[in-house]
Amino acid sequence: MERKDPESGGKDLLEENRRLGRENLRLQRAVEELGILNEIAIAINSTLALEKILDLITQRCVPHLRAEQGAVLLLEEHKEERPFQTLCRVGDTSHKRLPFRLDDQLAGWMLRYRSPLRINDLGSDPRFATGAGDIFSVHSLLCVPMVCKGRMTGLLAVFNKKAEAGFSEDDQRLLSIIASESAQVIENARLAEKEKTLLRVQEELNLARDIQGNLLPKETPRPAGYDIAGKSVPAKEVGGDYYDFLAVEENRLAFCLGDVSGKGLPAALLMANLQAAIRGQALAGTSPTSCLEKVNTLLFRSTSPEKFATMFFGCLDTLDHVLHYCNAGHNYPLLIRDGVKPLRLSAGGLALGCLESFPFEEATVELLPGDRLIVFSDGISEAVNHADEEFSEARISELVAANRDASAAELIEKILQEVSRHAAGQPQMDDMTLVVVRRE
Repeated sequence: MERKDPESGGKDLLEENRRLGRENLRLQRAVEELGILNEIAIAINSTLALEKILDLITQRCVPHLRAEQGAVLLLEEHKEERPFQTLCRVGDTSHKRLPFRLDDQLAGWMLRYRSPLRINDLGSDPRFATGAGDIFSVHSLLCVPMVCKGRMTGLLAVFNKKAEAGFSEDDQRLLSIIASESAQVIENARLAEKEKTLLRVQEELNLARDIQGNLLPKETPRPAGYDIAGKSVPAKEVGGDYYDFLAVEENRLAFCLGDVSGKGLPAALLMANLQAAIRGQALAGTSPTSCLEKVNTLLFRSTSPEKFATMFFGCLDTLDHVLHYCNAGHNYPLLIRDGVKPLRLSAGGLALGCLESFPFEEATVELLPGDRLIVFSDGISEAVNHADEEFSEARISELVAANRDASAAELIEKILQEVSRHAAGQPQMDDMTLVVVRRE
C-alpha cells in the first residue's frame, strides 16, 4: 500500500483552501455586483429624480470599485468647449483630494472612439500628455460611455484605484453594464427635468401674458363725436407691441402705439418700461415732441445699443378736432378721407433709443367728419403669404375705404381677418397692433 507524504498532503490541502478562498471571494464579489445592479435597476426604474439616480450610481460604484472618486458627466453637444458637464461627483472622504476631471485630451478621446478607456498608469501613457507627479493628478482611471439609441449621452468615470494592480477587466465589465443599463433612464430623467423647466417657463409666460394684458387699456375712450378702438395680438405669449389711451385734459385725449425691437419676454419687459415712461410724461401734460424727447433719453440710458422702439404719439383736441402728433420711426399712420389720396403721418424723427438726444418734429392735422385714422404696427403691413408677398399699406387703405360705414372696432376686426386670409396659414411672425380713430 502506497503511503502519502504528510508534507505533500498538507500542501494540497493548503492549495485547496486557497482555491476555495479565491472562489468564495469571486462569488462574494459577484453577489455584490448583482446587488449593485439590482439596486440601481430598481432606482432608475422608479420615479426618483435625476440627481438621486446619479448620486446612487456613483455612491455604489466608488466603494465597490475601490476608487477615490467617481463622476457622471452628461454630453452637451451644442457646447464646443468642454462638452461634458459634470452632473454628479462622489469621492472617498478618507482622501482629501481636489475634484478630478477629464481634461480636454481624455474628453476628446472619448468623443472620438466612444469606447471604454482603462488606464492604470496615466503618467506613462503615450496617448495623453498629462504631466504626472502632481499629488492631485489622476494616476488611474476607468471611463465608459453611456449610449442611448446609438447616441452617446454621457460618461461614467471612476478615478484612482486604491489597489496597486489598478482597474481590472471585471471593473470595466461592471461599469459598462451599469452605464448601459443607466443610459436610457438617465436620458429620460434628463428630458423629464427639461420638460418640468419648460412647464415652469410656460406658466411664467402665461402669468406675464396676463400682466401684459392688464397693462393695455381696459376701456375705450368715448369722446363726443368720435369712435375709437384698439387691439393687440402678440405673436408669442407676450409681445413688444402696445397701445394706450390717456385722458390728458377734459377735451384732450393722448394716444400712442409702440413697437419694441425683438419679440417675446425681453421685448415685453422693455415695452412695460417704455409704457411707464410714456404715461409719466403724457400725464404731466407735455407736448408730443417733449414727451418723446424725454422718453428717448431715458430709453437710451437704460438699454443696450441694439434695443430701440418705434412710437407714434398723438394728442387729439376733441373740441377743435385737431391732432398734434409726433412719429418716432414708426410705420406712417394712414388718414383715410373720402375722395382724396390717403395722408401718411410722417413728421417726427428717429426711433426711440437710437441716440441719447434728438430733436423731434411735431405736426398737426385736422380731422374732418368721416375721417378715419389707422395706426398700425409692422406686423400688419408686413405679414407675408406663401409667395412672400406683404399685406402692404395699400391693402389697408383699400380695405378701410371699402368699409366706410364700419365702426372703429369693426374696422380692426376686418383688417385682422384680411391679414389672416392673406397669410393663408403662414405663422404669425410679428406682433400685430391697431388703433383706429374715426370722427363721426
